[in-house]
Amino acid sequence: MNLTIPKNYQPKLDITKIEIAIKLIKDNFERDLASELRLYRVTAPLFVLKGMGINDDLSGIEKPVTFQIKDYNGYSAEIVQSLAKWKRIALADYGIKPGYGIYTDMNAIRPDETIDNIHSIYVDQWDWERVITPEERNINFLKEIVNKIYSVIKRIEFIVYEHYPQINPILPEQIKFIHSQDLLNLYPDLIPQERENRIAEEFGAVFIIGIGAELSDGKPHDKRAPDYDDWTTETENGYQGLNGDIIVWNPILERAFEISSMGIRVDKTALLRQLTITKTEERKYLYFHKRLLNDELPLSIGGGIGQSRLCMFYLRTAHIGEVQVSIWPDDMKYVCRNNNIFLL
Repeated sequence: MNLTIPKNYQPKLDITKIEIAIKLIKDNFERDLASELRLYRVTAPLFVLKGMGINDDLSGIEKPVTFQIKDYNGYSAEIVQSLAKWKRIALADYGIKPGYGIYTDMNAIRPDETIDNIHSIYVDQWDWERVITPEERNINFLKEIVNKIYSVIKRIEFIVYEHYPQINPILPEQIKFIHSQDLLNLYPDLIPQERENRIAEEFGAVFIIGIGAELSDGKPHDKRAPDYDDWTTETENGYQGLNGDIIVWNPILERAFEISSMGIRVDKTALLRQLTITKTEERKYLYFHKRLLNDELPLSIGGGIGQSRLCMFYLRTAHIGEVQVSIWPDDMKYVCRNNNIFLL
């Protein structure tokens, strides 16, 4: 069982107040994010057709839930794992102009997920995507968007404090930017999770740039699919990557805590390069990839922001199951119940 039990843990709010606080957080965050990034709300699919290249492959090893459609000639569909590629198709089909974008409530099932304090087989996040110009495909623009998102995260933390003064704000005024290679240089003897813990504890909030490309030790900081984030284009300091993760320090679990994965998306050149690196060139013939290679999809930046992750952080809960209904192993439920962790 993968479970951390904080010493002498006591929830800040009871179950009823937690449910009310979840709505407060989601309503305010969704509105402020849309305003800050100029996003329209759209409806999202729960499933997509299999074999179209639309579903998110995540790190490449997770298997989506699949089922056959009776009235569609036996075609199979997949429950989405995220909407990273679907959103880009939507930008094109909806005719969204540069400087504007879309967001949606994404509900996904990831059956291969390891269940622990911060992971569930059910994923709920705000998936967003914004059209950009060729001139905006650079590291400075990426940082600009990260700062806008972080300003929303800070704003909502204060709103939570206004309603629940027993939950004190802890986020720093500024988010720290660091490339994953520089992070490796700082802590060459630590594994990626341990490096994240060190940097997050020191700065409180950090954006780690360059997730997916090999670092000097021959390993990536973490795996990324080859066909949405651009993790191979060189930045101004010679490192690779126009993507990254927003991570904060979680004082309850005493560890780094990922809030969002995001980045500037692949253009044609980066797509072909990353398909070659990952030996997945056959994807060029899938629906999504053909549209991208035929210049039918706009350049974009986008990502996902975990809804339950944010609620968990804001409300200082020890387990994601305190803010989200899912399926939990019986032994986990038993241990949690005996340690004041009440799973929904």
